[in-house]
Amino acid sequence: MSEENQLTDAEDLQERLAEVHTLLARHKLVEEIVHRQEGPRHDLVEGIVHKQHLQELQHKLEPMHPADVAYILEALPPDERLIVWDLVKAEHDGEILLEVSDAVRESLIESMARNELVAAAETLDADELADLAPDLPQGVIDDVFRSLPAEEREHLRAAMSYPEDAVGSIMDFDMVTVREDVTLEVVLRYLRRFDELPDHTDQLFVVDRDEHLKGVLPLNILLVNEVEVEVGSLMHTEFVEFEPDDEAEDAAKAFERYDLVSAPVVDADGKLLGRVTVNEVVDFIREEAEQEQLAHAGLAEEEDIFASVWDSVKNRWAWLAVNLVTAFVASRVIGAFEDSIEKLVALAALMPIVAGIGGNSGNQTITMIVRAIAMGQVQPDAMRRLLRKELGVASINGLIWGSLLGVAAWWLYGSAQLGVVMTAAMTLNLLLAATAGVGIPLLRQKFGADPAIGGSVMITALTDSGGFFIFLGLATLFLM
Repeated sequence: MSEENQLTDAEDLQERLAEVHTLLARHKLVEEIVHRQEGPRHDLVEGIVHKQHLQELQHKLEPMHPADVAYILEALPPDERLIVWDLVKAEHDGEILLEVSDAVRESLIESMARNELVAAAETLDADELADLAPDLPQGVIDDVFRSLPAEEREHLRAAMSYPEDAVGSIMDFDMVTVREDVTLEVVLRYLRRFDELPDHTDQLFVVDRDEHLKGVLPLNILLVNEVEVEVGSLMHTEFVEFEPDDEAEDAAKAFERYDLVSAPVVDADGKLLGRVTVNEVVDFIREEAEQEQLAHAGLAEEEDIFASVWDSVKNRWAWLAVNLVTAFVASRVIGAFEDSIEKLVALAALMPIVAGIGGNSGNQTITMIVRAIAMGQVQPDAMRRLLRKELGVASINGLIWGSLLGVAAWWLYGSAQLGVVMTAAMTLNLLLAATAGVGIPLLRQKFGADPAIGGSVMITALTDSGGFFIFLGLATLFLM
């Protein structure tokens, strides 16, 4: 899709969202006016007006893709969100629940009756249902499980048995298999029996009678060869495959590296279990990126922007508490040098610069290291080499920018010694930021913790307290 088309789609979606906002506002306004009117047919008029606006709104929603409806639901406050949700056709409920964020999904599920949840879940495939299952009440899962055919039931049980970060959790069971001893003509006749091929089918999987994977037959090879040729002579025996316990992150890297559209998933004996498709991989990458971004800021989970005050407080309090402690430590560092600040007021004006530049530099370093860890480019023994490199970068930046700030301090306050202290403090704080930026994520990785969680909070705490201590300490030693 070209950039121009993407822009057009984004603008179109914004226009639709604006239309929905307008219709909801009009509906609410007219309903309030009618509600204030008194008369013998008040209830009848109110009912007609209510239905008229809701039908117009429903007409706007019906042709929209479930992902677009999900986007609109996420952009509406809870009361308006539920109005729109009630208008969505029942057969699309399950797809929309898959598309919305976790926080919004919880609010929608809470508003639905048990029979509605069962009906929505029954429209989904086993792999999709496994994604939704953790958010559904156990009673709903039990009802849906009993209603599934035996094969679908086994697929669902298998999909739910794998961790969220395993290939099995993003595995699709809908695929096309053929035998190696049949001709392309037989394969083509077989494919014509389908109403449509499974999404993202770029290859057929060649299996024996025990469902062991023997090779893959790309569709482009199927279409350009003579129909009398047997599958076995054209199939590829060298291909990328995964096992269900493999890391989904590793699968995502393979899809990116080899430009895959789909790839088979086999068990330890080589039996074909399912496939991984590019759309599931893209969803996984997006979710991982969002979680990493939230974790970097110290947020426990994705937050509904219209969530209640209490829910938002619970999501944010932990790292704010950590921040409070570190801020108190920084204030005590400043308090220890009150006499120096009183004697030389310029210190109070200059010390935030040292701390701020150190924080920015540290966040640059930690962002690069966390990204490299996520890409699998950092081995456990790489800390020393990375630390050397980042300390070199910090030294050069510290001397260059610290010297500029030192000259500025000399010019502003007429003290060459203050300029030297400024340069030294800047350089030392950047070295501290580089050490923390490399050490924090790598140490967290070494001890099995998420390298991204709270990184910016910890870096800011270290460079603030450390920057104040270094700058005020040097000033006390050389200027007092």
